Amino acid sequence: MITGIHTIVYSDDPPATRAFFRDVIGWDFIETSPGWLIFASGPSEGGVHPRTWPGQEKPYDQRHEISLICDDLDDTLAQLRERGASFDPSTIWEREYGRGLDIPVPGIGALMLYQPSYAPAWEPGV
Repeated sequence: MITGIHTIVYSDDPPATRAFFRDVIGWDFIETSPGWLIFASGPSEGGVHPRTWPGQEKPYDQRHEISLICDDLDDTLAQLRERGASFDPSTIWEREYGRGLDIPVPGIGALMLYQPSYAPAWEPGV
């Protein structure tokens, strides 16, 4: 049966993006061939959202989105800043599903990072 999700990020600067995941995020990895890193990104969960919402005039252009999840947003941001990440803490938001912000990642734009207000799917009943 299905045992996980393999995520692919397309980058304008793959070495910089890989270095960010390796050095700033701190994910373990294997190198399948020189320069090709496959990251152990930890537990995963998946959701299905509509491309349109009430009051929205046209559908979102995107088809998929990747978000990073953390246990403690403030602690994670402090660690990321120490490792060289740059972000604007004034852009932190609170929504019904948690608290977060967009983190710039070299070569790909930004990824949402959030601390969920729900027990993640890999921790049912917690």
